Amino acid sequence: MNSNILIEARRHEEIMDQMLADEPRPAFHLPARVGWMNDPNGFSYYKGQYHLFYQYNPYRAQWGPMHWAHAVSDDLLHWHCLPAALAPDTLIDRDGCFSGSAVELPDGRQLLMYTGVVNERQPDNTNVEYQTQCVAIGDGINYEKYEHNPVISAADLPEGASVHDFRDPKIWREPDGTYRVVIGSRPADGSGQILLYSSPDAFHWKFESILAKNRNRYGLMWECPDFFELDGKHVLLTSPQDMLPEGFEYHNGNGTLCIIGHYDEKTKTLVEDANQSVDYGIDFYAMQTLLAPDGRRIMIAWMQNWDSLAIAARHTPWFGEMTLPREIHIKNNRLYQWPIRELETLRRNKVEYHDVDFTGDLTLPGVRGVKADITVALRPGDAENIYKKFAVRFRQKGAQHTAISFRPYEGILKIDRKFSGTRRAILHQRRCLVPNSGNGEITFRMILDQFSVEVFVNDGTQTLTATMYIDSDADGISFFADGQVRMDIEKYDLEV
Repeated sequence: MNSNILIEARRHEEIMDQMLADEPRPAFHLPARVGWMNDPNGFSYYKGQYHLFYQYNPYRAQWGPMHWAHAVSDDLLHWHCLPAALAPDTLIDRDGCFSGSAVELPDGRQLLMYTGVVNERQPDNTNVEYQTQCVAIGDGINYEKYEHNPVISAADLPEGASVHDFRDPKIWREPDGTYRVVIGSRPADGSGQILLYSSPDAFHWKFESILAKNRNRYGLMWECPDFFELDGKHVLLTSPQDMLPEGFEYHNGNGTLCIIGHYDEKTKTLVEDANQSVDYGIDFYAMQTLLAPDGRRIMIAWMQNWDSLAIAARHTPWFGEMTLPREIHIKNNRLYQWPIRELETLRRNKVEYHDVDFTGDLTLPGVRGVKADITVALRPGDAENIYKKFAVRFRQKGAQHTAISFRPYEGILKIDRKFSGTRRAILHQRRCLVPNSGNGEITFRMILDQFSVEVFVNDGTQTLTATMYIDSDADGISFFADGQVRMDIEKYDLEV
């Protein structure tokens, strides 16, 4: 039976649906239904549809009492909102149902595994947050919390691990029918680590190992882990807090980390071979993956940055959206990402140019748009004198625009939104170092939606993601070259 807290959240959603019917929304990215959105949760395929839950405050466009919102899709592009799935309404999660994941049980029910949060007042009048792992079982719409929650508590932690930073379970079912889960944790050194647990039935859990240890290398606490096998490798994805930069590979603040290696069955640990950022842009965090019925590993993330939330005014009725789902692969110990192939079904009105030689400023007939799929391939117009800089400015209206620029002599690709209309002193630029690009040759694909751009560089070896809050009719696109550039461009409108 649904609690009064959950019933009230669902009633609020229905009322706000009518009030927000004309509110501008992304075309093919999932936004918050109302209020606040952060981490994707329970990304899964169940009963013939893709399900996505997310961290959710239905009452304000600010982080608050965490619920789980719920949406479903047939193609990962057209989303239908279902009633909120979880609310903070039991003694073990009264202060929040934090991030988690989903799995189908053998009897056909869906199990949600999440972090329950309780804040307790201490004798010195401070609050201390306790985090445990809980489950709820349902039919794809309604979920009932397990009467014996939590299923993993402080008693199941390894020595030195904090019960105050113990969250974001990612569960999966093994071929033998047993279950595994990885959970973010903070050890005694204040750094991050990922814990591995096993279960015969998804309700009774046993600690197995510390799968991976940060040892203060990449930020501090590791949030939102995901662990899976892909293309003959084992991959750990996580989102570290409080990172320090390492050249152009990692940036300050809350970032992303991909560790590629192999799983040692004896020690039950991940042996690392390589590591990298997952995304090099401004707005990308808390990624989660699923294994699609056709065998694709698909990843989605929260398209936002904890340190730049002032980009939107706090009086907005909704805030937050997810990235475009991405197909991922491992090649040569590197993570490759590409927009899901379903996106191509939205393509309309193809415009194509080949061997466009230019220097200075350029616009091209038919190349403009708010929602678009654009591929740009560059090479020097003069191989003896490689151009110094190239830029594409998009979502242009008067002085407003966002830009992607490339300097081949530095090998640096940059995203810059400082002219996109924001009136806050937030992060506006990020850069990545593109390997083997000193000859001036580079290809990138840009996916534009109402409030965002996602850039896929050289077949997806790197990505840069950013949100933009700009006039809805800002559809201009122009190019600039300092030096002689030869360019191919392919552009489609994206229509939902």
